[in-house]
Amino acid sequence: MDEKTSRFDLEDRLLDYVANIVRLAESIRRSPAGTHVANQMLRSGTAVLPNHGEAQAAESNADFIHKLSICLKELRETRRWLRLIQRVPLIPKPDIVLPLLAETEELIRIFFSSLKTARKKGTK
Repeated sequence: MDEKTSRFDLEDRLLDYVANIVRLAESIRRSPAGTHVANQMLRSGTAVLPNHGEAQAAESNADFIHKLSICLKELRETRRWLRLIQRVPLIPKPDIVLPLLAETEELIRIFFSSLKTARKKGTK
């Protein structure tokens, strides 16, 4: 798989991820806590898609690293909101969060690895 195909696969994967975040936010019961958590998760969980796009258009390696760092930060925040949604629970069937949590973990690993590689390239 070439770099161009790999990049678009990740973009599609992020689009699916963000769509699932939106669907989950829509399913959270509307209470003061539910609304707050849904809004926070929606903000952090959807931020990864546009920031990944910004990384693809980075003007330098430092800019690329910065944008990927934002993606990683937002994914880590989203993981915490997902765990809270499941723990409270804020949805009728908290187990439906498990696949989204698993995808969040995988995306965290992908972005962490990409950052590690980008940082190595920046020091050469």
